[in-house]
Amino acid sequence: MMIEEHDRIVLTEPLPESDLQAGDVGTVVHVYDEGTAYEVEFVHLDGRTVTVETVEASAVRPVASTDVIHARTRE
Repeated sequence: MMIEEHDRIVLTEPLPESDLQAGDVGTVVHVYDEGTAYEVEFVHLDGRTVTVETVEASAVRPVASTDVIHARTRE
């Protein structure tokens, strides 16, 4: 399945420099080189932006119909 702009994705590996964990959900805001990497916005549940990160395709997957959203507090 091709990931496109505005799709939600799930991180498959942590991004410690941004305090993001595997399983965090973001929204693709830009697709690089036909899907080799993505610009992804991560937000708090109230809609405030946490960060926008460039993420390699190998570090994300599309949201699945069986996924469950989980809340955690960022320090």
